[in-house]
Amino acid sequence: MQERYRTVAREGVHEIEISKSRFLCSLAPAATEQEAQDFIRRVRGEHPTATHNCYAYVIGADGRVQKASDDGEPGGTAGVPMLQMLLRREVRYVVAVVTRYYGGVKLGAGGLIRAYGGVVGEALDALGTVTRERFRLATVTVGHERAGRLENDLRATGRAVREVRYAEAVTIELGLPDADVDAFRAWLADATAGTATLELGGEAYQDAPGGRPA
Repeated sequence: MQERYRTVAREGVHEIEISKSRFLCSLAPAATEQEAQDFIRRVRGEHPTATHNCYAYVIGADGRVQKASDDGEPGGTAGVPMLQMLLRREVRYVVAVVTRYYGGVKLGAGGLIRAYGGVVGEALDALGTVTRERFRLATVTVGHERAGRLENDLRATGRAVREVRYAEAVTIELGLPDADVDAFRAWLADATAGTATLELGGEAYQDAPGGRPA
């Protein structure tokens, strides 16, 4: 798995006008190809009278799924430059739909390529990106008498606490970089006098420290 990847910070729309044509770039994070396709359908439904609704998306931290559509524009002048912009900016798990309302002035192949790729780049700048890194899911189980202080210590040391559940014992779910697992296990034993247990789960991605919108 990739150690980290960059994606768009939030869903949003950025619009530009070129030679009387309106270009609206709708961007969104997409965890799966199905989510990307659902977003494309939604945007098309919001703009049923648009001249074109072209799209591109990249799914997977390694960019393994890449799709693009010109939606009636001359071949290679819309979806491909949109996809190339996403790849050039190294964003993943992202979908872009550029809606064009034709203004009566033809742009030519070069003009279309610049317009479609350019509005995607401007949208990424406007909405910002976040960096996400791979981590291991971990569950700490501890008695009630130590739970409050342990949770505070975890947060104070910058650990990614995801959920805290109270039952007969207290379970704290958090994310750990693989490289930190052994050191964390030793720290936990020391912090709880050996009374807490640590169970490791699968892998996922979360926002990297300092990886907030830029």
